[in-house]
Amino acid sequence: MDISKHNSMAWDKKVEEGAAYTKAVSKEIIEKSRAGEWEITVTTGKPVPREWFPATLKGLKILCLASGGGQQGPVLAAAGADVTVTDISRKQLEQDEIVAERDGLTLKTVHGDMMDLNDFEDGYFDMIIHPVSNVFVKDVLPVWKEASRVMKNKGVLISGFTNPLLFIFDDAEERKGNLEVKHSVPSSTLDYLAKEDIEGYLSQKQTIEYAHTLEDQIQGQVDAGFVISGFYEDDFGGRRVLDNYIKTFIATKAVKVV
Repeated sequence: MDISKHNSMAWDKKVEEGAAYTKAVSKEIIEKSRAGEWEITVTTGKPVPREWFPATLKGLKILCLASGGGQQGPVLAAAGADVTVTDISRKQLEQDEIVAERDGLTLKTVHGDMMDLNDFEDGYFDMIIHPVSNVFVKDVLPVWKEASRVMKNKGVLISGFTNPLLFIFDDAEERKGNLEVKHSVPSSTLDYLAKEDIEGYLSQKQTIEYAHTLEDQIQGQVDAGFVISGFYEDDFGGRRVLDNYIKTFIATKAVKVV
């Protein structure tokens, strides 16, 4: 099946349902961002350290990669960056467009797949912002390779991704407070379902997620020409039982060196 097409429709549905990562930032946040009081997240709640960014974003060419939803892109545009947002979901991109029109921002949206950035030329962007989203592609390595290709030398990639430990537990039981190890990594949402349940799951336009190894997430960046220069962890903010034991989201700052 076409995973990208399916997840595109699934995220369009999430926008219609008003899911958390489809809700655009407020006018007040944009006003603060214009005044220099801005922050973004690439994980669940912890802001990216300001020292990971240059002193000014003015004129900086930033690609918000698989980052639709009217959150990171509009804030960075309000702070002065030349922002392009690309996402597999057209409705997610519409959230960015709505904020831009509402608040008089200039940003570009491009409908596309994070694994194939053929809409962009080599060495164009100064920075790429990639929030937790590569969980929705089967192979993460092309994401890092394409990010490297479209970025200038010494450019900065700021990424959020899921610690694969999250996926080894039975999700339904974990939400009840029971930590039951059940799945292996790498794996996908469909691997966790009984064969007779897969068709129903897909027909409901639920997202297909993939548990990638940490080797693919971190060494994959290194192999694509990046050097990791920053790292932090995040969690569900106390909403999940796993938060009592481990942080299940990771953010990295990486600099292109080839």
